[in-house]
Amino acid sequence: MSLETLLTSSWQKRSCLPTLLWPLSALHGAAVRTRRWAYDQGWLKSTRLPCPVLVVGNRIAGGAGKTPTTIAILEHLLAMGWHPGVLTRGYKATSDQHPRPLLLDENSETRLTAESTGDEPLLIWRRTGVPVMIDPSRVRGGLALLSQRPEVDILVCDDGLQHLALARDIEVVVFDQRGQGNGWLLPSGPLREPIDVHPVGRLVAAPITLYNADHISTPIPGHLARRSVAPLIPLEDWWSCPGDTISHRSFRPPESEASAVWALAGIAQPDRFFEQLRAQGWKIHGVALPDHALMDPLPWPRDVSDVIVTEKDAVKLSPDLVRRERPHTTVWVSSLNFSPDNGFWDELDQALTRLPSAPR
Repeated sequence: MSLETLLTSSWQKRSCLPTLLWPLSALHGAAVRTRRWAYDQGWLKSTRLPCPVLVVGNRIAGGAGKTPTTIAILEHLLAMGWHPGVLTRGYKATSDQHPRPLLLDENSETRLTAESTGDEPLLIWRRTGVPVMIDPSRVRGGLALLSQRPEVDILVCDDGLQHLALARDIEVVVFDQRGQGNGWLLPSGPLREPIDVHPVGRLVAAPITLYNADHISTPIPGHLARRSVAPLIPLEDWWSCPGDTISHRSFRPPESEASAVWALAGIAQPDRFFEQLRAQGWKIHGVALPDHALMDPLPWPRDVSDVIVTEKDAVKLSPDLVRRERPHTTVWVSSLNFSPDNGFWDELDQALTRLPSAPR
């Protein structure tokens, strides 16, 4: 077991290792409080952009469901008549050939890959068709996006809760079944900041809490999101019609359980994905990859006939590459159906009505 795995697995309890690290967590907490206070006092500058900003983020380390939440919110905004744009830092993206800020849209998608944009920005673009600006500086990225796409009337910041240099109007805070873990800050616990911190700056409404879980997992009231796996579709069909689960071919659990199907997941919680497949009747050989892992080289043997992957991993798999290097393998993509409850949408819509501008 690696040191990182040992540390993260200890975050659910106040056991020996977290206790030994608690002094470092106390220093982290002091730094977080000082930084937030400096922004509140105006000693550190928080820039307000020319259009409303909605931030999606979490207070714990690791993925908690920010990207599915962002996609669901973007689809909701589009249905309401907004013209959203996305701001993201593009975690694990390379910048050697494409300096930042980098716009991902219909004009640039053919020359960009998951390696240059990061896997999550490319997934957001392919699922929603909303322009995505990739830049570690959300303020610089926001100004660049508004300059290049003047029709954008609301900015959705993916994973920007702690990026206080960007003023925001609405915050959506996402937790999963881990909740707050042992309740301690990094490195002795999973929290990036206390779960009950007061927002910095002026929001139009209180932060909205969404639980990517079967139950509310912290003391903070909030809403639940339902997750389900859509019918599996071939990789080439997914690339031609992202987000569309309609296909002439679909892959369903075989009646015979003679052999297991390979399932790969380069996500924060791969076991959760494997459990969803097993709940649908699949007998799988699950391979957990590091979060944001590149699919180079292809991580399954040449004699495997069928492989199931997540959408986050599908954006890193070219159908041409699979045909060339694994001609006997069919890759099937498992799309996630992510549906926040009606109460979440009611609270979000109330916040949207308080924004200074409305859809044009």
